Amino acid sequence: LVDKPDLIGREAILRIHAAGVKLESSVDLSLVARGTPGFVGADLANIVNEAALLAVRAGRKKIIQKDFENAVEKSVAGLEKKNRVISEHEKRIVAFHETGHALIAGLTPGADPVQKISIVPRGFGALGYTLQMPTEDRYLMTQGELLARMDVLLAGRAAEELVFGEISTGAANDLTKTTDICRSMITDYGMS
Repeated sequence: LVDKPDLIGREAILRIHAAGVKLESSVDLSLVARGTPGFVGADLANIVNEAALLAVRAGRKKIIQKDFENAVEKSVAGLEKKNRVISEHEKRIVAFHETGHALIAGLTPGADPVQKISIVPRGFGALGYTLQMPTEDRYLMTQGELLARMDVLLAGRAAEELVFGEISTGAANDLTKTTDICRSMITDYGMS
């Protein structure tokens, strides 16, 4: 078995894959490595390729840092679906839902920092997302950190209920993730 690379390993892998492309001098691959915990070599190769495609589509001969940021975002959240037509009411629901996640992430000790909030649909079924990225590689999580993660997940649902007096089906994935964390806390870690 090969373990997932740590920060130093991810940066080295990125450098290997980036050797075949042209980078703007300001590109910092260590920043890209920091923003990709849990990624394996194939994921990192895909990010370099996607960044190169983004640069070409923008008419540039060199990859800039923003290309890498967008490539990571695409890898984590999926393809943007700018053409999906969403009603103003649904946009409001999604906006308050994602704001709930972001507010609680910012106020909860142990929660990963928010990098971006979007109400542009991405991936399969997601009408919006709050992108959180850890600041370092982590190999352990405390009960408090797991609870913080659940707080952030449930905050979107809570925001909907506070603002609109009811919840939408948009919270279903958050409930599934929260349930999974709760189950693992009990079965895998013996926490209650």
